[in-house]
Amino acid sequence: MNLTIRKSIKKVLVAAVAVTALAAVPAASFASVSVAIGISVGTPPPVLPVYTQPVCPGPGYIWTPGYWAYGPAGYYWVPGVWVVAPAVGMLWTPPYWGWSGGAYVFHAGYWGPHVGFYGGVNYGFGYTGVGFAGGEWRGGVFAYNRAVTNVNVTNVTNVYNRTVVVNNYNRVSYNGGTGGIVARPTAQEQMAANERHFGPTVNQTAHEQAMRADRNQLASVNGGRPRNMAMSTVNSRPMSEVGQRQANQQQRIANGVGSGRMNAGQAAHVENQEAHINQQVRQDRAANGGHLTGQERQQVNHEQNHVSHEIHNDNTHEHR
Repeated sequence: MNLTIRKSIKKVLVAAVAVTALAAVPAASFASVSVAIGISVGTPPPVLPVYTQPVCPGPGYIWTPGYWAYGPAGYYWVPGVWVVAPAVGMLWTPPYWGWSGGAYVFHAGYWGPHVGFYGGVNYGFGYTGVGFAGGEWRGGVFAYNRAVTNVNVTNVTNVYNRTVVVNNYNRVSYNGGTGGIVARPTAQEQMAANERHFGPTVNQTAHEQAMRADRNQLASVNGGRPRNMAMSTVNSRPMSEVGQRQANQQQRIANGVGSGRMNAGQAAHVENQEAHINQQVRQDRAANGGHLTGQERQQVNHEQNHVSHEIHNDNTHEHR
């Protein structure tokens, strides 16, 4: 495969920390900046695979559709997954590939009060190419549109049914270029681009990096049919004690922001510490055949205790 890759600083239609396919350090969930590091590739990503959406695991989860990312070994599929919204009122704008400057450029996904432009790509399950029709926030609670999302009303009762009109049924995964989708931002999407945005959560970043490490997710290996196309949650597989604690603290941060007990600055500070710990764990495991030594586990636990204490102090009314 003759691919031309170049790192470049590009202004994009989001004010978010971009998590690209070659990012080495997870982005903080609540950091907000105006520029992003883009990845540009000489050939377009494969078509979107067809898959079934797993049932929603519970209230407050929002569907984040699968997409093709790019790493040292080429394109790899990041499965769609249900993710707890980082704060009340937040919606997910999916990432997309767009033709620009003679290459296909990756535009990172982000959280914000409204869904922005994602290339006109029909990711399904309410992401028709424009906006999001899979659900909406109602009085601080997320309601699900059962017409396009897989929801068990026994577990999730805040639902409604609304028919969704889809004009684009193709599986093309990129905007512009040869064979790409022809779409431009709407006025509403342009307005959304000027709102404050937040990058993917630590769990989302870890999810992407785990898929990059799985050769079965590579398009060159699976021919466009990944082994894992969709997952119930980021942590739907068995987790280690360290991984479970990371997930729990991520949830505490999200709860703190959603309730107003933590502000964006406090959340960004502890998220950055979580990202540093995650990177440390990955490096330690890579050096020890995928495992942590007893001393490494003790060190990580000590650092997680420190972060937990900060989360507790920021959430002045929270009880550990």
